Amino acid sequence: MSGDTGSADLRVGLVSDTHGLLRPEVRAFLAGCDYIVHGGDVGAAGILEQLVAMAPLIAVRGNNDTQPWAARLRETELIRVGNVFVYVIHDLARLDIEPGAAGVRVIVSGHSHKPQVRERDGVLYVNPGSCGPRRFKLPISVGELIVSGSGVAARTVDLEGGA
Repeated sequence: MSGDTGSADLRVGLVSDTHGLLRPEVRAFLAGCDYIVHGGDVGAAGILEQLVAMAPLIAVRGNNDTQPWAARLRETELIRVGNVFVYVIHDLARLDIEPGAAGVRVIVSGHSHKPQVRERDGVLYVNPGSCGPRRFKLPISVGELIVSGSGVAARTVDLEGGA
């Protein structure tokens, strides 16, 4: 996906680990996004259909996406948003590139269900957490990237209002 390279900021909604559940709060958070990225463990083809109706969608296959509908999903995706390259993979432990050497500025992952934004060696690592069925005491969360030319900012949001 090639985004605008103009001055307007691009908003990329980040979700992962829906496991077949697309909550109304998630749909509300994603409203108005320029793009949506799903970090895997989608859980049902209907989730993809709902998301693609909202904005252009990039989704990767998670370890639980084993049904026939998921065969069309790749394990990784490299996309360009504005002037920023974003690499999407479900399980960060399976990272198969050297992001900095590949010119990647952002890695989006899922799998752990733990929301996190951290920067290491000039690369932003973002896990939006899980927005599907609750797992243990982990939050129900999503994330977003705001891309402005070559600049990018990331955050995660606890949909239940926690920290």
